[in-house]
Amino acid sequence: MPFGAHMSIAGGVSKAFGRGEYVACEVMQIFSKNERQWQAKPYSDEEIAAFQAEQQRTGIAPVIVHASYLINLAAPAAELWEKSIAAFADELERCAVLDIPAIVIHPGAHTGSGETAGLQRIVAALDRLFAAGTGTDVTVLLETTAGQGTSLGCCFEHLAYVLEHVTCPQRLGICVDTCHLLAAGYDIRTAADYEATFAEFERQIGLHHIQAFHLNDSQQPLGSRVDRHTHIGQGCIGLPAFQLLVNDTRFSRLPMIIETPKGKDLREDIENLTLLRSLMAPTV
Repeated sequence: MPFGAHMSIAGGVSKAFGRGEYVACEVMQIFSKNERQWQAKPYSDEEIAAFQAEQQRTGIAPVIVHASYLINLAAPAAELWEKSIAAFADELERCAVLDIPAIVIHPGAHTGSGETAGLQRIVAALDRLFAAGTGTDVTVLLETTAGQGTSLGCCFEHLAYVLEHVTCPQRLGICVDTCHLLAAGYDIRTAADYEATFAEFERQIGLHHIQAFHLNDSQQPLGSRVDRHTHIGQGCIGLPAFQLLVNDTRFSRLPMIIETPKGKDLREDIENLTLLRSLMAPTV
């Protein structure tokens, strides 16, 4: 089971590999640019070459991108919706240039227009991007969300709706975030609850659509609708759930990426990844 972390791109996207190597990443997640800005300069030929060289040197693969939190493909306001589509198009193209296979995005927030209207807005945005061939064949991974405010994606039905209505479902997948699952009300803390939650996912969406996991413990309890990550085993989820997940053979080849708090020395990433690996049952 490949483990990794979200790593900083400070100094250039290629610099993330050295940081990932230091904490023993097998896979990795990055931002494609400063996540607090709508636009960024295109990558230089030198930076693209450096990214490819560092990936080959470290062997960290796959690398996936997390889209900027500014983007809201469910926005009812035309100006923000168009701005979001343009920004996401740029991120898809950045992935394609770097041969990054997938990008994770929070589906969006309807901001008062209602769930159905918000979901229809997401579908329309994705259809436009896919029809234009934006990002070539980069896969868009819709992330399960905690459900804060008017955020969509906290219910399996939301994700199923988008998958069922887009014209190119082959370019879509799901990224499951453990913290968000619990916050949204899906329990995974006991073996029975874990199986029930993923049985419901299979019924509503299909487990084959899951292409990545975010492994984060939750500061807040079941059904809180509050998105607050904490270290593995130190929150409201607890170690047994993570032990179940890292030993689930259905997901054994999927990237398992932590997004837990960390300092400049990255010690916490090392500790969290070491702990997760220790939970795996020995292979015979």
